[in-house]
Parts: sequence; structure tokens; C-alpha cells
Amino acid sequence: MSTPPRVAVLTRPAGRNEALAGRLNDAGWSVCMLPALEIQPLDVATTDLPRPADFDMVVFVSGNAGKQYLDQLARADGPSVWPAGTIAATVGPASAGGLRESPGFGANTTVLHPGEDAPSHDSEALWQVLCGLPQLPARVLLVRGTQGRDWLGDRLEAHGAAVTRHAAYLRRPASWDAAQLAPLRRWADAGVSATWLITSGEGADAVRAGLDAAGLASWWERCRFVLTHPSLARRVPAGCHGDAPPAMVKICLPNDESIFQAFVAA
Repeated sequence: MSTPPRVAVLTRPAGRNEALAGRLNDAGWSVCMLPALEIQPLDVATTDLPRPADFDMVVFVSGNAGKQYLDQLARADGPSVWPAGTIAATVGPASAGGLRESPGFGANTTVLHPGEDAPSHDSEALWQVLCGLPQLPARVLLVRGTQGRDWLGDRLEAHGAAVTRHAAYLRRPASWDAAQLAPLRRWADAGVSATWLITSGEGADAVRAGLDAAGLASWWERCRFVLTHPSLARRVPAGCHGDAPPAMVKICLPNDESIFQAFVAA
């Protein structure tokens, strides 16, 4: 009896999946890179762009938030050095590494983030790091997309911080063409269950809507999932239909190594 093929569908935005895809290919997986969301930079008038020097701390909710905001600064002001008196903070070591590699971030720039061994890399984990400071920064710039959780901003405000929220990019559902959907149709027709990487609630909803429109909703119900946050489990199929077993779900940290190990263990 032949072993069923191992199929991975990677849904992070374009440019974020290639290294992981290569590792999975080397491990014998068939990989489809199918971004669930498109990242669209937002134009902002130079006079409306908040500058880091006006804040005690700038929080980036994701690597994309950091990249898009720094691009906005560069377009508005040209090459500049991150102000020494302004703390940068983000939700995980991968995003922090991206900031440190950015032009203008010196070796002495303070970048706060949950450690590699933190139980999660999210707003809650960053909040625990911030609670370890002698005192919370008074003026905070929160850089994010146009949508998303506002838990951290609300928590900072509840503890007396003045929070300015800045949208640096727009996330919208990607439009999949026939060529992108073709491998999914082949696997669905062959009864092959794919393992999907889901990294955000918006991404999960976009995938579900895209598969509904393509007539692949029933196949999605039989698939497996690797999720980068426990809260995402409610955004994917429960898989309980009659005698069908529950959908297989693995929870992992949102870095390539943890995601790869979750797929391998699937």
C-alpha cells in the first residue's frame, strides 16, 4: 500500500514562504505557496506621518508593520538614524531581527521582544516583557495594519500610556487565478488531504472565502492545519461531520523552524 503524499499549502504573504517551502520540499513534501492576503503599502502625507522621536516607544505588531513604517519614514525623510531615546518593541525575535537589520538601527538601539523560549510570540507575550520595565513608556506609537487586534493598545491605555495608532499597510484577500487553484483541485479530486499553514484570523477567513468561491469548501473541511496561535483554531473547520475524525491541528510559534517541525510532526 503506497504512502499518501504529504502536501503543504503555505498562506503567508508573498516573499515569506520561500525558505520554508524549500525545507519542506527537501523533506519530501509537495508545496503550494498560496498567499491568503496581499499587503498593500499605504501612502501617508509627510506632515501626517508620526515620527519615532516624538514617542518613548514604538511598537510594531508584526514584521510587516516594521518594514512598511520604515519604508514610509525613508520616503518622507530620506535615510535617518533611529532616535536613541526611543525604544522599539515587537512581538517576536523574528520581527526584532528584521528591525535590527534595517538601516538606521544601531547596535545600541533597544529592541524589546519576547524571547525564543517564550510560550507565545504575540501581544500578550510582549505585554509580559513590558511589565518587566521599571515603568511603562508614557508616549507609545502602535504601528499596525488597517485591521487587527487592539488588545495591546487598550492594555497600554488602561495603564496610563498615551497611545497613537498608525496604519502602515492594508491587508486584503488575495485573488487566486485558475493556475493557482489547479493543484488544489487535483488534490481534492484525488482525495488528498493537504496541511494548511494559517497565521492570522484574516488569513483564515480569506482562505475560507476563496475556497468557497472555488467550490472547494468540502475539501477544506477534510484538511489539516498548522496554526501559529491557539485562537486560530476556531477559524478553521472542526472536522466533525458524522463519523469523520476531528481536523488535525498543530499549534506552533510563528517562526520557520517551529512551523517546519509542526509540519514534520503532522
